[in-house]
Amino acid sequence: MPALTIKNIPDDLYNELKNTAEMHRRSINSEVIVCLEKTLMSKKMTSSERLKQAELLRAQIKPNRVTQKEIEQAINAGRP
Repeated sequence: MPALTIKNIPDDLYNELKNTAEMHRRSINSEVIVCLEKTLMSKKMTSSERLKQAELLRAQIKPNRVTQKEIEQAINAGRP
């Protein structure tokens, strides 16, 4: 398997990479591989995959707790 050496990494970038690796319980090397895979090997989603992802995100949103009456009261507040 090929190896890669990266030189002159800015301190801020290295620290961010190190923190992210720790958060994911990975080595820095593994975290770099995951980042590269996400960026370079990402596949295009089909419309059905995109729709499913949107539905999953929508399911995480809490329902609106403001009623139409409350909206109208807020709009009319302070009006003569």
